[in-house]
Amino acid sequence: MPAPAARTVLSFDYGLRRIGVAVGNTLTGTAEVLSTIAAQDGEPDWRAIDRCVADWRPAAIVAGVPYNMAGRDARLATAALRFADELRQRYGIEVYRVDERLTSREAEDELRERRRSGAKAKRVRRGEVDREAARLILLQWLRAQSGQSGT
Repeated sequence: MPAPAARTVLSFDYGLRRIGVAVGNTLTGTAEVLSTIAAQDGEPDWRAIDRCVADWRPAAIVAGVPYNMAGRDARLATAALRFADELRQRYGIEVYRVDERLTSREAEDELRERRRSGAKAKRVRRGEVDREAARLILLQWLRAQSGQSGT
């Protein structure tokens, strides 16, 4: 039986003002941050997303959706679902929706810990958090695909 082919996967952490982007590989199960794309009142900069998709030619896309939890803004979840649908329609690529509750908080915590461990001493910036959240969303999806657990 041949080894599974490596597939590139893009991940988006949708926000009303910023969208974090990460890229990963299904064979290695790794993910890295890419960029932050601007959004204006929830409307993504589609030209920037077009460039990202053209540059990376992903086999799949993972889109984070903050499914409802107590006190969470349902408007953001609805907008994130629309964003995921638009990605699928625009690019004709399979889009996987991942529950991303708490990934932004986890991303902030991880970035702060890196800083305490000797990384840059500057404070954590929002764009950094969005990119890191996209990476964590993608890692969550990659692990689910391979049957692994953990973060």
